[in-house]
Amino acid sequence: MLTWARHYEHTQFISDLVAAGIVTLMLIPQSLAYALLAGLPPQAGLYASMLPLVVYAIFGSSRTLSVGPAAVTSLMTAAAIGHLAASESAAHHEAALALALLSGLILVVMGALRLGFLANYLSHPVISGFISASGLLIALSQVKHVLGISASGDTLPELLSSLWQNLPQFNGYTLVLGVSALAFLAWARSRLKPLLLGIGLGPRLADAVAKAGPVAAIASTTLAVWLWDLAERGVRVVGEVPQGLPPFALPTWNPVLWSELALPALLLGIVGFVESISVGQTLAAKRRQRIEPDQELVALGAANVAAACSGGLPVTGGFSRSVVNFDAGAQTPAAGAYTAIGIAVATLLFTPLLRYLPQAVLAATIVVAVLSLVDLGMLKRTWRYSRFDFAVVAATLVVTLVAGVEAGLIGGVGLALALHLYRSSRPHIAIVGQVPGTEHFRNVQRHPVRTSPHVLGLRVDESLYFANARYLEDRINEAVAEQPALQHVVLQCSAINDIDASALESLEAIQVRLAEAGVRLHLSEVKGPVMDRLHGTPFMQHLNGEVYLTHYQAIAKLAPESLA
Repeated sequence: MLTWARHYEHTQFISDLVAAGIVTLMLIPQSLAYALLAGLPPQAGLYASMLPLVVYAIFGSSRTLSVGPAAVTSLMTAAAIGHLAASESAAHHEAALALALLSGLILVVMGALRLGFLANYLSHPVISGFISASGLLIALSQVKHVLGISASGDTLPELLSSLWQNLPQFNGYTLVLGVSALAFLAWARSRLKPLLLGIGLGPRLADAVAKAGPVAAIASTTLAVWLWDLAERGVRVVGEVPQGLPPFALPTWNPVLWSELALPALLLGIVGFVESISVGQTLAAKRRQRIEPDQELVALGAANVAAACSGGLPVTGGFSRSVVNFDAGAQTPAAGAYTAIGIAVATLLFTPLLRYLPQAVLAATIVVAVLSLVDLGMLKRTWRYSRFDFAVVAATLVVTLVAGVEAGLIGGVGLALALHLYRSSRPHIAIVGQVPGTEHFRNVQRHPVRTSPHVLGLRVDESLYFANARYLEDRINEAVAEQPALQHVVLQCSAINDIDASALESLEAIQVRLAEAGVRLHLSEVKGPVMDRLHGTPFMQHLNGEVYLTHYQAIAKLAPESLA
């Protein structure tokens, strides 16, 4: 806050205020819907959209990120606490508060220790598969509200089985409301803004009206339920939403509960941080601003602690809200604080109007929002580009759908790391030769090059470490066995950025074996930092060959007759 508050101007205030008004209209139905998704009372969503926004405005480094309940984190919340207590019960809400507190504390500690880099281990294929699967699970979990039936489950098989068993009990009035809301929201999302632009509205006003589509759906269907007394005909409504500001208190100390929620809190915090930092960096780049990942850890953690202390649920930087905030012209995080004031006013004055709000319409807003997160085209793109990345996307997607969000995330990360280790344990090692008329050396399998039967040039396209050191030994042994006239092996080290202790021992073993076979080992194009570490080692002391600045110099000295 200290970086922008000292220079806060009247024009920024006006821009932030306008953006806050637009985001408030969007955030009210979203907050209610995501509380419903998490299995919490609707006011929890409103509470999570007040104090966390103010706290983020103080600590956050993004000028336009909008913090609050989000689809994926709400699903993870439901999955983490669903087995602990009945939905919308006091115990269920208490577990959500504990989850938010633990997640927030973990993020704050990670920020203090500057561990923001750990998010890099969530690769894009993992995130894509996880988000797409989560979007499908979220959409499917809301079908029960659109149909007006009871159903449960955290995985695709469980949800499909439960929906099928309870399908005959659907409520016709609920189905009409839900399908109508789905159709209207889908139309408003893609067609309303162009229509408004066509009749002469300005771009900003047209965008604001289009974004207020969920508000219109909620207002009209709530009025319909009240006029025709549809609640008495089986349409499930939100019911009484308490008026007033949220209660401020720490979650109850419960060691058993907290220990059960520790791992889910860690996973939820990391996923929320990755989503938040991705959105924040994308928007900041458009204005040539900077995001501080470690500061974002602290800010997001503090926002979650604030949510836990004010009756909310876990929060993160939402994509849709942040984009709306950005497009509406928000200049500073103060826009988030003004949004919190707007939510507080709505909670104080307008919650009685939500009594007849049908749950089917809230479910429809969730379905329309989360289906935009599903990117099944990623499977086709990764299949064409990389089978390894395809395996990660597909595995994360399938495991999340079949085994749940926690298992999917852990499985995706584990597989991505395992495949990375496998690939790096078998580095690309090319036999290189001289491109005629140049000082360049290229792979003999890709280019017409000149080589010598007495000199073997090998280019290792990977840093050397414990997992691939033995592979290098085997590759050199194989190449030496195939060339009986060989006198020199030259390792071109232009792609080697590091050599760990295990790899150094392997180089020593290679040096000994080659010497016993009457072959000298040489190095070329060794990078400075790598050479600094090799100096003074037994390998360099016993090296029977030379270290050359360029590979061309090595071949010019060892086999000048092969140069063209």
